[in-house]
Parts: sequence; structure tokens; C-alpha cells
Amino acid sequence: MLVSIFLEEHYRLNGRLEGLATEKDDTFRLGTDSGNYLVKVSPPDESEAVVALQTAAMRYLETTAPHLPVQRVKLTAGGDDHVTIRLNDGRTRFLRVFDFVEGQVLADANPDTERLARAGEMLGLIDVALRPFTHPADRRGLAWDLRHFHQLTELVEHTPSPEHRQLAQSVFRLFGDSVVPRLSDLETQVIHGDFSPYNIVVDPKSDHFVTGVIDFGDTVRSAVIFDPAVPMANLLGRTPDHPWRDACAFAAGYQRERPIQAPELPLLPVAALARLTLRALITNWRAEHAPERRAYLLGHAKDDWINVERSLAVSLDDVVAHLREARHGHS
Repeated sequence: MLVSIFLEEHYRLNGRLEGLATEKDDTFRLGTDSGNYLVKVSPPDESEAVVALQTAAMRYLETTAPHLPVQRVKLTAGGDDHVTIRLNDGRTRFLRVFDFVEGQVLADANPDTERLARAGEMLGLIDVALRPFTHPADRRGLAWDLRHFHQLTELVEHTPSPEHRQLAQSVFRLFGDSVVPRLSDLETQVIHGDFSPYNIVVDPKSDHFVTGVIDFGDTVRSAVIFDPAVPMANLLGRTPDHPWRDACAFAAGYQRERPIQAPELPLLPVAALARLTLRALITNWRAEHAPERRAYLLGHAKDDWINVERSLAVSLDDVVAHLREARHGHS
């Protein structure tokens, strides 16, 4: 296998390769006598500059905040961050090796609100550490970057259910009224971009709770509030009677380490709703373009729409009041 040859030649590593299911990259777990590694081969449409941005952000954190449990990048025997693979059709892909972070992901844990606040603190610490970081590719275009959410209204046409289309239109209206007029003056920096429950490794028995942070694939320079909005979107509706409870717990922890500017705080719940809606819309779009995965994809999106509906049923003024209260409780 080509990957094994590259690992042997450039990293002096050999062992058992096992494919892992991921969204974009080709990803493998490599078991060697000296330990486990994660091997990623970038998608053919990802530029070297973007791969370099992801690696640079991880290296920056390793150097400036070594106490944070961010996944480490392994250098090649020649001291490079990645290996370039040239395909027969002229395209290039980039192979990188990382330490394998063992443990349970947050998605498989059942954290209480205090543990969710711990996870929020970790993202806050990462964003504080990344504040001064810059990179030539950090202003790249990324569909998941909420700066572009209001330009994606045509995705609604790919959503089969009229009720879901109405929900999406409500969120686009909210975002258009509150966030869009402020886009140019929001506080910005390089952010992780995808601090989802699948990219947070936890140990429920540890005081710190979060023991690993992985996958910097969506790293980008964007509005600071869009970073906590991602995990908040994933937590919406987890407790059906109080759909915002877990998301607010995460945000409270985040603000202990990286307070959000007071005028921007009311935009945070809207950004979380936008992220959840975007995920549901993109899933519907994918289902249309990959009919063989349609049932699987729409099954996943169904929960997203339920959670959007539940979350919209709550007064956002009440959510903002709760976020403010939690913030002042720790200031």
C-alpha cells in the first residue's frame, strides 16, 4: 500500500494500518511497536497552504501553550511537517502523521453541566493562546465559516420538508437581522473552527475532564463568537425540556477563560442556531447528491431540525440573559 511505503521511507515507521471513517481526509490508525499514530492524507482539493495553516496552528500551540492537550504533529526523518504525494492526474495530496490521542470522545460521554463547562474552558484557553497567531492562509474560504451563512440561502431549496424550510428561513432572518449588520466589526482571530464533540477527547475520571483536542481541519480567521457557536450547536436540544441548558453551560465555561465582548454576547445564540441549521442544510444537499447515502444522511439531519425547532421555541432574550448572568457570576 502506497501509504505504508511513504511512512517507511519518510518517517521510518512501519506497523499495522487501519482505516478510520472521517469526513474529508483519508485517515488511518498506525499501530507500531513504539506506540500508535494517526495518519492523514489530505483531500485532493485541499491546497498545501491550507494544510500548512492547520499544522502551523497546532505547532504554535505546542510551542506557546505546551500544557494544553493539543494533538502533536510528528516530523519526517528529514524534519518536514508533511510529505507531498503527486497523483497520476497531476494533483497533489499531503500526508501527515500525528500522535494518536487515546480515550473517549465527548460525543460518547454523558457529561453533566460542570463537565461541559470544563470543555468550554478548554476552547477558551485555546482561543486565548491562538489570539496572536497569524498565517498567510488564515483568511481562506470555508463553507462552514459562519461569516458566509447568509449567502447560502439557496441550500433551502434542497430541503424536502416544507416545515424544515420554514425553520431554516426563520434562522436566516434572525441571522440577517442581528449578525450580518455587525459582521465587519466583530472581534476576529484564528479559531479552531470545529470544536465538536467528536474532536474533544475526555476522561470522566480526570479533574481536567478534557484530555485531548484533535482535528484542526477547519482552522480559519473568523469572528471569535463563531468558535463556541460550533459546540453549542452540537449541544442544542440535548435536554429536550431545556434545549439551551447544555449549550449555555459550555458557553459559561468558555467565558471564564475568554470572555465575549458584551455587545457581541446576544449574537452567540443566533450563531449557534445558524451552525446547527447549516449542518442540517448541508446534510440535505449531500443526500440529494449521494442518493446511496440518502437514508443515512437524512436520518442524521432529522435530529438537527428537531433541535432547531425546540431551540427556536425558547425566547432568545432569556437565553442571552442566562449567558450574561453566567458571565457576571465568574467575572
